[in-house]
Formats: sequence, structure tokens, C-alpha cells
Amino acid sequence: MTGTVLTGCAEDPNEGTNGVGRLPAAKIQGKTRSAAESAGAVRVHGNVVSGGRTYALDMRLNDDGGDGSVTSKGATFKLLRIGEQLYVKADAEFWTHGSGQGGGGKADAAAASKLDGKFVKVPQGDPSYKKFSGFTDKGLLLDGLLTLHGTLATDGHDEEAGVRTIRVTGDKGSGGTLEVSLEGKPYPLRLERAGGAGTLTFSGWGEDFSLREPEKNETVDYGRQLPTS
Repeated sequence: MTGTVLTGCAEDPNEGTNGVGRLPAAKIQGKTRSAAESAGAVRVHGNVVSGGRTYALDMRLNDDGGDGSVTSKGATFKLLRIGEQLYVKADAEFWTHGSGQGGGGKADAAAASKLDGKFVKVPQGDPSYKKFSGFTDKGLLLDGLLTLHGTLATDGHDEEAGVRTIRVTGDKGSGGTLEVSLEGKPYPLRLERAGGAGTLTFSGWGEDFSLREPEKNETVDYGRQLPTS
């Protein structure tokens, strides 16, 4: 009898945790969203499928903007947003072809060469602004990502980067799977998006960083519209 009691105690996976593992799935989802929204900064790393294209992200985000890199169709470009000002830094190849808007003519090649390796100011009226700024907006990005679809349920305990987690699923995984930290605040640590739309890890919650404006000699301003738009 005693042995049974001892075994039962030893197998409690929520012992010594923040306690969210004992909550219903919907409450865990609510607490992890609140924790994410209240954190001043986060690093997002992984893949997102959007509009039929796969984007590999490595972004640091805070309440003022974001800084990092995005790779799509073999082209890598750097994104930096400080307040409302968005910059894109890429090579000439990206501006000719990678942005999906260049025509490939001599005029395009000449324009692209001027943008090679520079921080290009993206005008707010340009279609690229909305397309790229979403990757740098912590609130918008997390709100869109941290949504599980269908009926929520807990699906056991796991570990992510050495941290104990509770797994929450939507429709048994087809609606997405989220690993929530059982240590400290219940931050989301790993997300498998519904429909195979990418897998992301979240780290550095609350670890703030500074965003630096590029030097003037590193910057190109094209006014109201990018040359390839």
C-alpha cells in the first residue's frame, strides 16, 4: 500500500512547477497568451508558411520594433524596424529577383546595384511595407501565431531546450500544438502550426535589447515607393 502511494507521488509531473499543467487546456492557452503579451521582448526562430511561400525567420522583437533575418526561396534579407520606420537590407540579386517584383532589365539591374548591401527605407505606402513589417511586429506576429484551432486539450508533458513543458493541442494536433513552459512564467516555447504551416521556437522572453538606427552612409531612401514595386 505504501509503495503505491510513493509511486503515485513520484510520478506527478507538475510537482515543483508553476502549476499551469494542472489547469484545463483553455486556461493554459489564456495564461500563455497573457504571459507572451506582457513580455517586453522575445526571439522567434523557425519556419512559417504563408501565401504558399515558406519563410525562415530569426527575429528579435520588442515593443519598439524588431531586428533579424528572413530567408525565402534561397534569398536572405535583413529586416529592421524602429517605430514606424522599416528597413530592408539585401543583396542586388534580391532586389532584381528575390523581391518578386523586378523585371530583370538593365534599369532594374542598375537600381538593384545601388541597393546592394544597404538599409533601404521602405515607404509605408509601398506593398512591401505591409508584407515585411508583420515579421517585425511582436504583438501582431504573436497574436497570429499563438492561435490553436479546434477543440483544445492537453497532451502530456515534454521538454523544450531543457525546460519542462505541458503540451496543448487543437483538434488532437491537426489544429496546432503548443509547448508551454512549466518553469517560471508560462511562456510559449515551441509551436507547430496547424496544417503544416511551420514550426517555431520562442526564447529570450523578457530579455530586452536595443535597436540601432543604421548610419546614413548605410542607408538608401527611395521616397514614396521602392524602385522594384
